[in-house]
Amino acid sequence: MKVGVPKETLRGESRVGLVPESCKKLITKGMSVSVDQGAGEASFFSDEEYQGADASIQTKPVTQDADLILKVQPPSPAEVESYREGAILLCAFQPTRCLETVRKLAARGVTVLSSDCVPRTTRAQSMDTLSSMSSIAGYKALIMAANSLPRYFPMLTTAAGTVLPAKVFVIGAGVAGLQAIATARRLGASVTATDSRRIVAEQIRSLGGKYVGVDSEEDAQTATGRARELSEGFKEKQQALIAEQCATSNVVITTALIGGTTAPRLITSEMVAKMRPGSVIVDLAAEGGGNCELSTPGQTTVCHGVTIMAPINVPSLMPQDASALFSRNLLSFVLAFWSDAESRLNLDPEDEIIKGALVVRSGEIVHEPTRKALGETQEVPV
Repeated sequence: MKVGVPKETLRGESRVGLVPESCKKLITKGMSVSVDQGAGEASFFSDEEYQGADASIQTKPVTQDADLILKVQPPSPAEVESYREGAILLCAFQPTRCLETVRKLAARGVTVLSSDCVPRTTRAQSMDTLSSMSSIAGYKALIMAANSLPRYFPMLTTAAGTVLPAKVFVIGAGVAGLQAIATARRLGASVTATDSRRIVAEQIRSLGGKYVGVDSEEDAQTATGRARELSEGFKEKQQALIAEQCATSNVVITTALIGGTTAPRLITSEMVAKMRPGSVIVDLAAEGGGNCELSTPGQTTVCHGVTIMAPINVPSLMPQDASALFSRNLLSFVLAFWSDAESRLNLDPEDEIIKGALVVRSGEIVHEPTRKALGETQEVPV
């Protein structure tokens, strides 16, 4: 099997889908690996390192003859033109945001697997790019907030008096939120966090944070571990809780996404107006529209004296480690379904991981949320 690692073309993307250490492991399984010239430069992996791992460097697009394409971002519609019929694409696709590309890949006869759609199960943990990248985003968000906040994070006692610790409020205690809590505590801040899934309360406390939540029997966690919509009554109580916490916090980190893609609006303009001047909001849900009403995706703005940061593609700000972790996730996926006897990927549609990750199978769109977004309501058996 020929594995191709293209150079990412999305503006601002500095990661690479496969790093040299992972190339070596695929090659020992009998696969050949070709890498676009300069594919790893932005994440500080040279062509020479790839060649040292026995991968070949190509000046022509590796997608032209690759059987399996491993990358970070979904391809642009124009890039799809170089994909050959029957190829397999594995990347963090987020298909409902890339509908035109999905159509083009289906028309091209490409099988598409989305690493961010694997189920949240113990078996799939090592393949879950969404979790590994969220951990990086949660860490980086706190560093960005600390850099913008006009005060210390820790409590300090000096000859000039004592400085009280900064107050950090984290909305959403998934992987990104928990990493944000842990990082804030390491920096010495006082941390409070909320989540509509009651199961995470103990996880918040275990990291040194204080849990606050809505008193309700409702729970936002689905059977797959992802978030779902809640009742209007719950949302009203949640809004009151968030407003109270934002008013007394120096830093607010938001991470809430529904279905991994859609950001509920949790912080209103009125809430921002009541925050302390100099406070900072880092909206990690900006790519899904933002949790803050005043967020402008990809930009930093100041409203009511509050700095609102709405960064997109945060993991790409730490490309070396982000690429290494992403690469290990894709490697785990490939090796889990690689058949040594047949020298091919065994994409059993009955396997729960394959069933969750499959977006397009041999030219047919099978991912139900994507089909609904495209207006195709008839169910297709996976």
